[in-house]
Amino acid sequence: MDISRPDIRKRKLRRNLLLTLGAFLGLALAAYFVLRLKPAIPTVDSAVWTDTVKRGPLLRQVRGPGSLVPREDRIRLVPAETEATVVRIRVLPGAHVEPDTIVMDLVDPELQQQLLDAQLQLQAAKADYKNTQARLQSDLMTQRAGAATVGADQKQAQLQAQTDKSLYDLGVISGLSYSASKGKADELNQRNDLEHQRLDLNQKTIVTQLAVQQAKVQQAEAILSLKQKEQDALSVRAGIAGVLVDLPHQVGEHVAIGTTLAKVVQTDQLKAALKIAETQARDIQIGQPTEIDTHNGIINGKVTRIDPAVENGTVTVDVELIGALPQGARPDLSVDGTIDLDRMTDVLYVGRPAFGNENSTISLFRLSPDGKTATRVPVKVGRASVNSIQVIEGLKVGDTVILSDMSRWDSVDQVRLQNQ
Repeated sequence: MDISRPDIRKRKLRRNLLLTLGAFLGLALAAYFVLRLKPAIPTVDSAVWTDTVKRGPLLRQVRGPGSLVPREDRIRLVPAETEATVVRIRVLPGAHVEPDTIVMDLVDPELQQQLLDAQLQLQAAKADYKNTQARLQSDLMTQRAGAATVGADQKQAQLQAQTDKSLYDLGVISGLSYSASKGKADELNQRNDLEHQRLDLNQKTIVTQLAVQQAKVQQAEAILSLKQKEQDALSVRAGIAGVLVDLPHQVGEHVAIGTTLAKVVQTDQLKAALKIAETQARDIQIGQPTEIDTHNGIINGKVTRIDPAVENGTVTVDVELIGALPQGARPDLSVDGTIDLDRMTDVLYVGRPAFGNENSTISLFRLSPDGKTATRVPVKVGRASVNSIQVIEGLKVGDTVILSDMSRWDSVDQVRLQNQ
């Protein structure tokens, strides 16, 4: 028969409880120590971009892309002087042209009719001038004849009055007869004076009337000249010696007055138009030296204009080119420009990092003396150039820092360089 032993069961239960509690405490202590452990230092590729801090002169520069464009005084836009239709294109873009080279022909039937009307109006104005001149000359001759008759009568009356006075003095005729002849002579004398005044006045009137007719002739000539000029403009000429760079219209296309028909530039006089980031353009000044890389040679230049407006985050800077252009230089050629801002003497500087604006505090990884690890340090930087930036605080001469993009390691303060 089985004998019940309750004391053995209690000891077994107590032992199991102690084992479970010990295991739980062991796991808790292990978890505590694991959480207290620091994370392992991450490893980065040793092929990072580094630079050593130096002291000395620093040439501040800014760089930007751009293109070669013609100077404003070397561009000619040929406008349409009348509404017309393109009927023929004689020269294609890229061709060298002279001032009298005809690049296209236009036609305007309405202008041809206006030209014919202007020719007829001029002929009519000239005919009116000649008719008026002949009529006025005829009237003048008639008036001169009348004035001559009055003058002859005046002289005859004057002689008669002198004769009658002599007879009156001798007592041959009466005083009444003498008074009558003298009165007639005085009357004709006044009429003679009036006729001469009228003659002088009519001569002046003739000049005025002829001047009016002459003005009408000149007006008709001006209209004809304008229409003739518009007619001549239908044969579109280059106007200057250069290269035809744009011909935006096709045969059969109708163009309005003022429409640009062709663009001619002189390629021996080009300038560079650079696009500089707005954050870097504040120190650019007129006259600063510049180097333009055409990818086929370097051209020296100087800043001549800074656009006051910002477009798409950039400022346009015009650079006058000095010296001969390299072979292959042409309008719209892509170039890169570097502008010298100023030279700083005896400053601490390092290569410009991938990220970091000037006059700010940035974080850089500084290499340890053995070069195996790099530690994050705050660095206060000042003015920047294209490839270098001024160091104000945080680094000293001889320190080596990583300039590559380290944004993926923002959560750590130390990294290990692979294969170091």
